[in-house]
Amino acid sequence: MDYLTGWLPAELSALPRYIAALAIGLLMGLERERNPAAKAGLRTFALTALLGVLAAHLATELEVPWLIVAGLVLVGAMMIAAYLRSPAQPDGDPGTTTVAALMLCYGLGVLVWHAQIQLAVMLGIGATMLLYFKPELRGISQHMSRRDLLSVLQFAVLSLIILPLLPNRDYGPYGALNPYQIWWMVVLISGVGLAGYAALRIIGQRRGSVVLGVLGGLVSSTATTLAFSRHARASAAMLPVAVVVIVLANLMVLVRLGVLAAVLAPSVLPALLPVLAGGLATGVVGAVYGVIRLHPQRELPTLEMGNPTELRTALGFGLIYATVLLAAAWLADWLGNHGLYAVAVVSGLADVAAITLSSLRLYNLDRMPVEVLVNVITLAVLANLVFKSVLALVIGGWSMARHAIAGMGAMGLGMIAAWVIMRGFSA
Repeated sequence: MDYLTGWLPAELSALPRYIAALAIGLLMGLERERNPAAKAGLRTFALTALLGVLAAHLATELEVPWLIVAGLVLVGAMMIAAYLRSPAQPDGDPGTTTVAALMLCYGLGVLVWHAQIQLAVMLGIGATMLLYFKPELRGISQHMSRRDLLSVLQFAVLSLIILPLLPNRDYGPYGALNPYQIWWMVVLISGVGLAGYAALRIIGQRRGSVVLGVLGGLVSSTATTLAFSRHARASAAMLPVAVVVIVLANLMVLVRLGVLAAVLAPSVLPALLPVLAGGLATGVVGAVYGVIRLHPQRELPTLEMGNPTELRTALGFGLIYATVLLAAAWLADWLGNHGLYAVAVVSGLADVAAITLSSLRLYNLDRMPVEVLVNVITLAVLANLVFKSVLALVIGGWSMARHAIAGMGAMGLGMIAAWVIMRGFSA
């Protein structure tokens, strides 16, 4: 916004900052105006934001920084006194939220004066959303189990306590082991799993087999395949639902790989996305055909998922990822691409994420060309689909597995066809 100052007289050069603060105050105040129990509304919040800018302005000009603190204390004391004079609220709200919001509004005004306008606007919008979505946030907290809260806390430990403590240096043979990078992959996978787990807890169990398959795939396609294969074995009536959920859960593997590649190595997307899109397109066609033909209308069973952020699970994935990373670097040096392909097939049988992340890591270190990376990920996905097909057959039986294998086979054929076409273009 500072570019506007060139069009203003020198004595009005600070005006854009006051306007920005006023906008933030009006936004927050607009939400509080809707709350009849709040003792601060549109005008109070707007004036408080302007007071924050003014206090910071005067503190800078007069070189008395305590003016900012004095203004904050004054705002807080004013609101507390207002609630003490008439403490009874229609909904039993003690008013602490409004007091905190008004003091934050003052602070955002101070932030605007110090040329942090974009940050202040973002914080103001975020604060307004917190105020507006009070019923929804309260509903989520009331429906959270002890296990759900534990998942959130454990993810906070993984990402905000352990990760910053790890050294960001390369160790071991070939410099392949970087503790910070390894744990960052653990945090990334745990975060994706936690997001799917949260969505599954909130909406998945009551929105049909399609949503359940998608969300189950976000958390763990292997666990989803295993669980619904058992359901199909236990009840023949569950077969249509099981097939659709399993195929969609495995389709989400391709979506997850695309997201991981976009986050960690966007430059590989032109070569990788066509292969993933080929598998996704044929898999979606197979899933749609399954929905039309099988009519999965039966009431869904509960899909029990393990905690995706549990420390033991995180450590296990970190160990697998480090092992795959080291093995890939070693075999690439010893056997060339054939060694990498062997690692892709073996590791892909159990988990696609580890080999994908390790391959992206080696690519970023200029130790793996993009063509080899696409081949490695394709082989890992195909090996994983074979493993899931065998799992569905052994646990769910032939009646269910033949439909699920057809859907997963369509995914594999689509990936192979896209890979062949890409090789033809590159040749």
